[in-house]
Amino acid sequence: MKSVYITIYLAIALLLPVLSFSQEKTIHQQKEIMEKNKAIIQHLYENVMNKRDMNALPVIVSEKYTGPEGSKGVAGFTAPTAPLIAAFPDIQWKLSSLLSDGDKVVAKWTWYGTQTGAYKNIPATGKAIHINGVAIYQLENGKIIAGEVQTDRLGFLTGLGVLPADIATAPVHEQVQFIDKFLVPSAGIAEFKQRVAANRRFIKTLPGFISDAAYEYFDEQHKLVYVTIAQWENKAAVASAKEQVAAEYKRSGFDMPGMMKRLGISMDRGVYSHATE
Repeated sequence: MKSVYITIYLAIALLLPVLSFSQEKTIHQQKEIMEKNKAIIQHLYENVMNKRDMNALPVIVSEKYTGPEGSKGVAGFTAPTAPLIAAFPDIQWKLSSLLSDGDKVVAKWTWYGTQTGAYKNIPATGKAIHINGVAIYQLENGKIIAGEVQTDRLGFLTGLGVLPADIATAPVHEQVQFIDKFLVPSAGIAEFKQRVAANRRFIKTLPGFISDAAYEYFDEQHKLVYVTIAQWENKAAVASAKEQVAAEYKRSGFDMPGMMKRLGISMDRGVYSHATE
């Protein structure tokens, strides 16, 4: 019996170095991939974006990538940045930090640029501004497959003079809440949320916008009850925003009533003011 135990112990003793080497190799490979991913994102900003070498994008952006409007690959990746570069032709991104964890890379940056062209519905101002932002990229086999960008939108609008430097200067008694309540069947939730996300990004660029929020729950029929609340400086700002949203729909060829009907979505909408006691 002792000989059996001795044999087992010897087998384990011989196997441990192999396991340790295998684990170290795996960790080393993971670190190498993370470092390569960081280098890809650094190359993206310092060479591709700053030097406008967009022909290099197919090498680092996967066809799996989906842009905010649903377009795929390089087209989806450049959809948000192309209008920005057109309006701020001297724009430059300066990286302040890059962090890698697993298959994700977090980039913190500040971009600098002068608005010499119209950006969405904001005419050229000639103003030089700088905006802070954070982007999270997911990579697979050396290519970007997903990305999320968060920027200082309030700083962007105040820097261009679209909003007052102190947003509190907008008279409180004139501020209004534009509230939408949607009832969405389960089959249409994904498409509906994608459109809502695009709309919320767009209205943040419009004059008179202050803030927005969204709330949701599921009713007894498993339908999504989704409420959006957008705060505006006054009713005139809401009226202007409606016109600009309609113009954006027309420009992009999006049929909002058609989508609502096709997905079976019902909606209740209203402009609310502060209640008086």
